Amino acid sequence: MFQARQSRSSSLPFNTLELIYHSIVRDIRKGHRNAVVGMLMNMVQTIIMVLAFYAMFWILPGARTSAIRGDFIIYLMTGIFLFMAHTKAVGAIVKSEGPTSSMMQHAPLNAVVTISAAALSSLYTQILSISAVLLLYHLIIAPVTIDQPIGTIGMFLAAWFSGVGVGCIFLAIKPWFPELTTIGSSIYSRVNMIASGKMFVANTLPPSMLAIFDWNPLFHAIDQCRGFVFLNYTPHFSSATYPVWIGIGLLVIGMMAQFYTRKTASLSWNAGR
Repeated sequence: MFQARQSRSSSLPFNTLELIYHSIVRDIRKGHRNAVVGMLMNMVQTIIMVLAFYAMFWILPGARTSAIRGDFIIYLMTGIFLFMAHTKAVGAIVKSEGPTSSMMQHAPLNAVVTISAAALSSLYTQILSISAVLLLYHLIIAPVTIDQPIGTIGMFLAAWFSGVGVGCIFLAIKPWFPELTTIGSSIYSRVNMIASGKMFVANTLPPSMLAIFDWNPLFHAIDQCRGFVFLNYTPHFSSATYPVWIGIGLLVIGMMAQFYTRKTASLSWNAGR
C-alpha cells in the first residue's frame, strides 16, 4: 500500500537516446524503404557531381590552373563531399517534424529529438557514401593519400554542423512561412554551388572576390579541408573555427525560435489559417 515512488530521472537520458535512435532509423527509411538502395542512390548522385565538375574543368580552357598541385579528382572530391554534407544536412533538418506535425503530438517527441535524428541520419548516410566512393577510387583508379586525416574529418564535421545550424533557422521559419522556407532553402543550396568555393581555393582570390565568399561557413570549411588533405597547400584567408561558431550561433537561435513556435502553435495556428 505504502510504496516509495521511484524516480525515473536517471533513465531519462537513455530513453532520449533510444528515441533518437529509432527516429534516425525512421528518417533513413523515409527516403527509401531499402536503406542500401538509398545509400547507393546517394553514392550515384555524388559520383555524377564529381564527373560533371571534372568534365567542366576539362572543357573550360585554363580552369584547371587554379587547382592545387596533387590529385585533381581528390581536389574535386574535397569540395563536393563537404558541399553534399552541408546541403544534405540543411535539407534533412528542413524536412524534419515541426511543431505542427502530427508526429509531434506524441508525448516523448520534441524538437531536440527530431532535429538530432534528422541531422545524424544525414551524417550517417553521407559518411557511408563518401567511404564507399573513396574506397572504389582507391581500389580502381589511384591510391588515396590524405596528409592530415583527423583535420580533414574535423572540417567535414564542421561543414555538416554548420548545415545543421542553417537548417534549424529554416525549420524555425517553416511553420510561419512554409512556401518561403521551401524557396529559400532551395535558393541557398543553389547559391552554394558557387559560393561554397569548391571550384577554387581562397589563396588565389583577390581581396575584392574574397569578400564575396568570406561570409559562407562552407567556404571556410572546404578551404581548410584542402589544407589538411594536400601537403602543398596552406590556407591563409580562411578559418577552421568560423564554421563551428557560426553553426553554434545559428543552432541556438533556431532552437529558441523552435521553442517559441511550439508554445504558440497550439494556441493560434488554426485560428490564423
